[in-house]
Amino acid sequence: MIRPLLLFLIMIPIGFFGWPVSAAGGEDRNDPAGPPVIQTQGEAVITVEPDIAELLIGVQTENADAQVAVEKNAAEADGVLKALRDLLGREAEIKTVGYAVNPVYSTPRDGKSVITHYRAENTIRVRTDQLKRAGEIIDRANKAGAHAVGGLDFTLKDEAPARLKALGLAARDARAKADAIASALGIKIKAVLRAEETGFQPKPLTRFRAATPSAFSAAPTPIEAGMLEIRAGVMLIVATSP
Repeated sequence: MIRPLLLFLIMIPIGFFGWPVSAAGGEDRNDPAGPPVIQTQGEAVITVEPDIAELLIGVQTENADAQVAVEKNAAEADGVLKALRDLLGREAEIKTVGYAVNPVYSTPRDGKSVITHYRAENTIRVRTDQLKRAGEIIDRANKAGAHAVGGLDFTLKDEAPARLKALGLAARDARAKADAIASALGIKIKAVLRAEETGFQPKPLTRFRAATPSAFSAAPTPIEAGMLEIRAGVMLIVATSP
């Protein structure tokens, strides 16, 4: 009887001291890891002058015979392309970016759809650095037979320099905010833990102002390119120390 009792007494301390070890491990997992940090969001907005104009010009023809619609569209599109090349020269990028031939249906009262005619559409994109001639491009295309002019946009040939400048200003803004927070709290910034770009968006301040193009209008279509507004954002996380 003595031996079993001694064995039982020996096992009690082992289990007793095992519990605090496990509890200590749980407390370690609940402790916050790493040094105190400050997280800020820096933003910057700069304006630049665009150097590229892009616009879409549509040529649309319709006919009861699909082949006739296609042939008419080809002839009119060729006329528009020639007029644009004569105006802008070889430096401009002028090309077809869309083409479609589709049947046009009508639905009479009996509910049965029937094909009334066919529509051929040719979409031409013009990309040029001659921004001041945007209105002239619209008028020339319209007079040459274009049926729709839209999608006018002013952009940058190379956006990288403006983007990098905006990012640099946004990063400085984020760091200045972190410094201000640290100073107010009486702590110091020890190291930058993370810096991440959060946004970049070239946006026109004034996209364009244009009257409705008309082949019969004596006055040229007025266009104003305006300026591009470029926004950048940087998220910054820094470690601090007392």
